[in-house]
Amino acid sequence: MANTLIAPSLLAADFANIEKEVNMLNQSEADFIHLDVMDGVFVPNISFGLPIISAVKKHAKKALDVHLMIVEPDKYIADFKKAGADWISVHYEACPHLHRSIQNIKSHNCKAGVVLNPHTPVELLDNILPELDYVLLMSVNPGFGGQKFIPQVIEKVRKLKTMCDDKNPACHIEVDGGVNAVNAVELVRAGADMLVAGSFVFNSENPTKVISDLKNISADSYVA
Repeated sequence: MANTLIAPSLLAADFANIEKEVNMLNQSEADFIHLDVMDGVFVPNISFGLPIISAVKKHAKKALDVHLMIVEPDKYIADFKKAGADWISVHYEACPHLHRSIQNIKSHNCKAGVVLNPHTPVELLDNILPELDYVLLMSVNPGFGGQKFIPQVIEKVRKLKTMCDDKNPACHIEVDGGVNAVNAVELVRAGADMLVAGSFVFNSENPTKVISDLKNISADSYVA
């Protein structure tokens, strides 16, 4: 089985030393740099936007996984691509014309994903799933880092994995929110193959080791 894909979330990084943090990720086993864009409307927080992503892109050697927690994301897809986004995900809850949004992302040569909030059933993706490169399941309510993992998401991963096996086996299942060494094993066993980790990585004494440990989690890993 291939190693789990790891996308450390820059939201938990030290923004006073952002170049240093990005260089640390460059030298780590991380597969992506996850960037949470919040507008203060769709979620009750404001994070960062295009200038920060452009700045990160100048130093990043990893693909940029951009998670848009914003209203009307279609207006900005071209701008985020220009800023350096490689993978772009939009919220099911924010896109009334979801198929159009996915096609918009793909037209800019980015991998296209849909994000589901914790309360949103995976079954709602049944018709759009064949079009997706990945699905991002939120395991906390979006808007703030450092929240506690919602364990019910593990069952959502299982359901989504069954759907993907049937309709789109190449679709990645990404999980974001409160991920740590213990629940990461459960998530991978359930079918997740991409993990976002913010505070767990950046607040640790040895972030590169934490990334490596997460990277090497498999369904056979031991849970303490």
